Amino acid sequence: MDNRALVEKLWVDLYNRDFAAVGAAFADDGEYTDMPTPPEDVARGPEQIAARLRLGLEPLTGISHDIRVVVAEGDTVVTEHVEHWEWPTGERASLPFVSMHEARDGKLVRWWDYWDLATLMNSAPAWWVEHIMNESARIGLREE
Repeated sequence: MDNRALVEKLWVDLYNRDFAAVGAAFADDGEYTDMPTPPEDVARGPEQIAARLRLGLEPLTGISHDIRVVVAEGDTVVTEHVEHWEWPTGERASLPFVSMHEARDGKLVRWWDYWDLATLMNSAPAWWVEHIMNESARIGLREE
């Protein structure tokens, strides 16, 4: 599978909320992070990456995205897209992203997401933010 197809499959799996399949797309030393978060806030390895994504996205009642541009060159795939999030309590957000992926030997080794934290925090319900903070510490994705 070429690198662009690898990332396209990742998007399908992510928006189907198949977090195990998303994690399986990563090499054992693969990394995922959201750039607005602290520098040490990096999920490493397939299991931790799947857990981090599940933590934030599983509580949503809906998530989808609109792709604007995909650029693939060598081991790097860049996607500009807008994610649409819906919480069960009625809140909604449209979050512009630039996602950087690097691949090696058919597996992802790096996924860095660039987006605006204020856009999310201005839309997200307080219960969801509390859930993220409490659960990420509990499952070892960040220190308390």
